[in-house]
Amino acid sequence: MSLRLICSALLITTCLSVQAADWPTFRGEKRDGLSTETGLLKQWPTGGPQKVWTSTEAGLGYSGFSVVGDRLYTMGADDSAEYIIALDAKDGEKIWQAKVGKRLSNGWGDGPRSTPTVAGDLVIGLGGEGGLYCVDAADGSVKWSAEMIELGGKVPTWGYSESPLVDGNTVLCTPGGNKGTVVAFDLQSGTKIWQSTDITEGAHYASIVPIDHFGQRQYLQLTQNKVFGLDADGKLQWSADWPNGRTAVIPTPIYADGYVYVTSGYNAGCMLIKVDETNNVSKVYDNLSMQNHHGGVIKYGPHIYGNTSGRGWICQDMLTGEVVWFEKSKLKKGAIAYADGMFYCLDETDGTCVLIEASSEGWAEHGRFVIEPQTQQRSNKGKVWTHPVIANGKLYLRDQEIVCCYDIKE
Repeated sequence: MSLRLICSALLITTCLSVQAADWPTFRGEKRDGLSTETGLLKQWPTGGPQKVWTSTEAGLGYSGFSVVGDRLYTMGADDSAEYIIALDAKDGEKIWQAKVGKRLSNGWGDGPRSTPTVAGDLVIGLGGEGGLYCVDAADGSVKWSAEMIELGGKVPTWGYSESPLVDGNTVLCTPGGNKGTVVAFDLQSGTKIWQSTDITEGAHYASIVPIDHFGQRQYLQLTQNKVFGLDADGKLQWSADWPNGRTAVIPTPIYADGYVYVTSGYNAGCMLIKVDETNNVSKVYDNLSMQNHHGGVIKYGPHIYGNTSGRGWICQDMLTGEVVWFEKSKLKKGAIAYADGMFYCLDETDGTCVLIEASSEGWAEHGRFVIEPQTQQRSNKGKVWTHPVIANGKLYLRDQEIVCCYDIKE
């Protein structure tokens, strides 16, 4: 049996252990920001949905959440070190923490940026300084670890920020550097399987997306200068220049039916390419309609939704690049997530969370509230940058050490 078929079979086995309402990795099970959960509120009461609990045990950092069953997994830092942290999803109490290296020091805020990934009884997290750790989901005991620096990597300006991918029995992440941009490990043992020597771009901040490209399993990644696809053996299948990449390239790329969409901030804009069955690449467009910083964008139906510099929140036709609608006055820049026909939009400046319809007809608001309490420990340059997460009828928001859980079920 080919490695591709083995990976696909293992992926199916892994997915069977994850419930539909779980959120096992960054941006959800398919890394697209879309939850398949239903039965959620379509209108919030004044002041927002009911808060279930507040925890102050997440530590410093901007890590997001993975939620599987009755556990919430994130990362955070104390005065000297970074940790993978498990909280009880019912009450926010800390269950365990596992050290993953020294605390990243950065002017925009110290601590980890990565969201840990849950794979069965294991959790994999990447520290800001590049320590990749696989720990037991039950008690946080370390199973294996690896260092991105030892794999040829260099800590990016704002720290290692991608969230590790688990695909079947393979863990993938992006050390970057001349030994190969992407590396793959065996999930159980931590043995290195391959490193992508065909491409040696440095690491930026986007996370790898697994795709099925005309029957071939590929891994899609975006760096400062390239967007590319690797096969299940780490061989480069195609690449395209991302000549507009500047300063920090962060949003997760989007794949749909042979089309690849990328965007980044700092006046970089967005680009759509078509990759055919033989992995030939052609550019469809490249424009400034979407310039997403790090709040992420979502493909819902034929459209892309998210925040762009200058125009605010927009709906963009993915195939043409044209802006369908935009709304600048209702909410400042921030992150976006989707569930049950609605978008959850989070203002990074003041922590306002807004519920709007997932519609190409325009901005239609159905409630808002402000995260309370908010941290007193955030860097002066830092903001509310952790993406919203919807899982098992709950909405999770974070401001540094403070995690808030809200009941959003109908």
